[in-house]
This record gives sequence, C-alpha cells and structure tokens, in this order.
Amino acid sequence: MVKNFFTTGDIVAEVLDGGITRRVGAYHDNLMIVEVSFEEGSIGTLHSHPHEQITYVLEGEFEFHVSNELNETRIVKAGESLYKQPNIEHGAVCLKKGKLLDIFTPMREDFIG
Repeated sequence: MVKNFFTTGDIVAEVLDGGITRRVGAYHDNLMIVEVSFEEGSIGTLHSHPHEQITYVLEGEFEFHVSNELNETRIVKAGESLYKQPNIEHGAVCLKKGKLLDIFTPMREDFIG
C-alpha cells in the first residue's frame, strides 16, 4: 500500500552527531524528501552515494564542496539550491544556523529505520 500523507505526528526527528537533526518526510521507491537542520558550525562530512540529490536551502548559510571537474566550493544561502549527481563526493559546513531540504531519487533506504 502506498502512503500518501506524512504528517507532523508521523515524522520523527533523528538527532545525528555534531548538531545535525534529520527529519524524513514523504517518500516512495523512487523519490524522498528530507529536512536537515544544522547548528552553526556543524559539518556535513564529505561523502557520496548512488542517489541523485537536489538540496534547497530553506534557512541559513552553508559552504558546500562538490568534487566535480572544477572541485568547487561555494557559499549557498536561503532560497538557493544545488544538484549532486550520483556518486559525486560532497559535503557542507553550516556558516549560519540553517535548514536544508534534500530531495533524493531513488529514495534513501538507509534513512528508513
């Protein structure tokens, strides 16, 4: 059965190390949305995964690194977004307390407990 509604009461905040909190929202096999909150100075360590990812900055300011052909590091602020192709190494440092909205395809099975 497909679940269509993911309400506040259904969503559990998962406290991660280093001042980061993750809340998994709606998902199904091919798509997932995740809200990630960062305290100022928190670090999303460099990592990669086989999923495509779009990140939208809801609040705050982040320094993102993407290990693409240019090996880019940029400051990304509220209202801005970025794309990460499958298996590309990426990470972020929170410069001002903030919140990200991450969209993955396919869904991240490792986020479902």
